[in-house]
Amino acid sequence: MNRMPKFAFVSGLLLISFILASCNDSYAPKPRGYFRIELPAKDYVKLEGDFPYSFEYPTYATITPDFKSPDEKYWINIEFPQFSGSVHLSYKAVNNDLSTYIEDARTLVLKHMPKANAIRDSLIYRPEENKYGLYYEIDGKGAASPCQFFVTDSTSHFLRGALYFNIRPNNDSLAPVIDFIKQDIRHLINTIEWR
Repeated sequence: MNRMPKFAFVSGLLLISFILASCNDSYAPKPRGYFRIELPAKDYVKLEGDFPYSFEYPTYATITPDFKSPDEKYWINIEFPQFSGSVHLSYKAVNNDLSTYIEDARTLVLKHMPKANAIRDSLIYRPEENKYGLYYEIDGKGAASPCQFFVTDSTSHFLRGALYFNIRPNNDSLAPVIDFIKQDIRHLINTIEWR
């Protein structure tokens, strides 16, 4: 009778030691995975129409009027339906209001500060092309607009753009798409011509 409790005790001790020996202290959780996003080949076409500006935009995007501002006939959206995103472009004739438009653009960027980890700006300075402005990259998982910019000739034209997605912001999972569209925005800025 004494043998059974001793056997159970030894068996339990061996079982516990095997369990402890099989544990690995270097467990690391796997990062969260996201769906693979197929990105189209880069190809551009020139904006057609009666606009005071022109630029090249991607062939996989479409141009639509800004229905939220029907009185502004030069405000358009570059829609990226496969990514559920768009670049909203707003145009104003300068008419001695350049400082007001620049301050408005800066204010709209700074509205993203609560969700942004960082806001980096790059100067657009090309006097030979009559292009001046700022390009903003807004980093942060919940920032609604990861990229904004404005371009002006400083006397007649002011064009502002902002990238938005029609989904809840999660810029970690959208990072490949954001980087892809940022290349298109830089191409747009490089090809802007004033009319």
